[in-house]
Formats: sequence, C-alpha cells, structure tokens
Amino acid sequence: MLHLVCHPGGRPLRRVLCLGAHADDIEIGCGATLLHLARVYPQTRFYWAVFTARGERAAEASASAKAFVGDALEATALWDFQDGFLPYAGAEVKACFEQIKRAFVPDLVFTHYREDRHQDHRLVSDLTWNTFRDQLVLEYEIPKFDGDLGRPNGYVACDEALLERKIRLLTAAFASQAGKGWFSEETFRALARLRGIEANARYAEAFYCRKLALF
Repeated sequence: MLHLVCHPGGRPLRRVLCLGAHADDIEIGCGATLLHLARVYPQTRFYWAVFTARGERAAEASASAKAFVGDALEATALWDFQDGFLPYAGAEVKACFEQIKRAFVPDLVFTHYREDRHQDHRLVSDLTWNTFRDQLVLEYEIPKFDGDLGRPNGYVACDEALLERKIRLLTAAFASQAGKGWFSEETFRALARLRGIEANARYAEAFYCRKLALF
C-alpha cells in the first residue's frame, strides 16, 4: 500500500471545502479526517456548506462545524432546501455552488460518493465535479438502508482516541437524529473498523479518489 503525506515540503494545505447534503453528512463521512487536518495543519481554513439545513438542523450544523474545526472555520454556508427533494431544485442548488466558488477557492474538497443511492447525495457529488475542476476531490461515504457502500481507493487511518472524539462530537451535536436506529456509536465505530482492516490500520475513514495529479 502506498502512503502519501500531504505537502511534506512543498505548498501547504491552506483551504478545505466541506460539502454535505444534510446537516450531519460531513461529520459522518470525514469527521475524523477533518479533526486530523485541523490539528496537523493549523494554518488551514475550512468552508462548511450544507444544503438541507432547516430549523433545528441548521443550528446543529452550525454548532457542529465549529466543534470540529474550531477557529479554523472560515465560513459556514447553510441553505434550507427540502430534504429528499434536492434534485428537483437542481438549478437553485447549482447557483449555490457558484456562490461558494466565488467566495472560496479550495485546495481540497470533500463531497459525497458519486454512486451513493441517496438522491440528495448524488446531486451534491455531481455538482461538485461540475463546479471544481482544479482541486483534489475526495468523496466520502455514508452508511444507510440502501446498502450502497462501495470499494474505496483512499484511506485516512485514525487511532482510537481520534475516532472516539469524532463519535463524541457527532452524537452530541445531532440530538435530532438520536432516535434513528442507524445513527449510533456502534454504526460509526463498525464502519471505521472495517475500513481500518482494508487500510492495514486499527480504524480508518475511506474515500473515493477519481482523479489524482502526481508531481
């Protein structure tokens, strides 16, 4: 397995864009990775965008973004599109992407897995690639009823302490999701353990990297 270190002696990682269809997607998909980046690259700035954040969910998303990356959070952009109906507002969502593009030029973009069976997730992934052409894009995964987990080709290993911090922040931030059977510490720990096995590590978060320019 090839291990790469981000910018070991070259241009540092400065700007990270985090895109999520729903209020907890970013944290579920790449929360441990973001905690790691915020710690290792203290100069990095994060832009947090969530497209279906209404009422309580908007407040949760805003507070969670701050909890995960702290003062490194440059901006939080929240829209109140209806959950489950995102593709039917495609033009309006695309306009939001253009707004983000004008406000923030990232080095790295985290977005949804393109083959995710949730329609909101797929639209966000498609528009990510439609909008950002000069950035490294990593697609994260969300466990769900559809059983659409794929075969990722990128991993970020994390130790037990980092994973537990992610889970603690995630479950504390999204009290509105506590009644859902899948939203549990057991789910998040199990997926991280499975991906850890694939990465030859104890725990890991997994990503899909479709295009990578080397050197």
